[in-house]
Amino acid sequence: MDEQTRLMHSHSGVGMAGHPGLPQHMQEGTGGSDGDGRKQDIGDILQQIMTITDQSLDEAQARKHALNCHRMKPALFNVLCEIKEKTVLSIRGAQEEEPPDPQLMRLDNMLLAEGGGSGPDNSTEHSDYRTKLTQIRQIYHTELEKYEQACNEFTTHVMNLLREQSRTRPISPKEIERMVNIIHRKFSSIQMQLKQSTCEAVMILRSRFLDARRKRRNFNKQATEILNEYFYSHLSNPYPSEEAKEELGKKCAITVAQVSNWFGNKRIRYKKNIGKFQEEANMYAARTAVNAANASSHGSQANSPSTPNSA
Repeated sequence: MDEQTRLMHSHSGVGMAGHPGLPQHMQEGTGGSDGDGRKQDIGDILQQIMTITDQSLDEAQARKHALNCHRMKPALFNVLCEIKEKTVLSIRGAQEEEPPDPQLMRLDNMLLAEGGGSGPDNSTEHSDYRTKLTQIRQIYHTELEKYEQACNEFTTHVMNLLREQSRTRPISPKEIERMVNIIHRKFSSIQMQLKQSTCEAVMILRSRFLDARRKRRNFNKQATEILNEYFYSHLSNPYPSEEAKEELGKKCAITVAQVSNWFGNKRIRYKKNIGKFQEEANMYAARTAVNAANASSHGSQANSPSTPNSA
């Protein structure tokens, strides 16, 4: 190690002249001690590092070419390998592969489960739901594609940069792979946020859709007419028997439980606002009277004797 350092210092004044950007204090003479020379050498290196950002692309390429062509580059590379070997020994055991993020796996399962959905349905509500769900999926896939493109571009840039630097300092393929994994872990937070917001959007949509379905789960007009007619014709005792419920259920094409629920809700609404429903009660009472009168008229005509023809 000391021999390599001595060789690098002894040749710096001879071999590094004419190569821009490399230390050249040794060619100016040996006026100072070794300690002063090393301090000046470090100072020159730090100064060059500070001015890297001010360099043009051509200047940077010229300096890189000068370093790659310098005859002392192999010695510099060997020194860096020795330093790295000592440093890596202390941190080698701390680098272990991390298991997949469980939260990310849960989000993936939720998105995968949503892909199945329910069976085909021609109802308007279901069509609207599927349309909005398709829009959410399209946005998700578009953003996911942007994320993957950005991640791949950044990863490729870092890999190319590390491969280029490996010509000057020791970088193994395993270390490049480890750096790629680190980048992917950093980007996974963006992926997790995207998937989480997508799951939330799907859950909100489903909640609104189900709530809307519950609110719109009314019977058709004909069934409502039949139930209202029975309710107001039995207003003094609007509690149909089980036989009456079964008969009403058959007429309305609904279950006995639905008939019971309808009458229970109707009684509550009627008691809370009798005045509002009085007009409706009068309408059904008049309709019942008209129907009864028509039935009586048809019955009397059917029972009356026919008039004999005159001879």
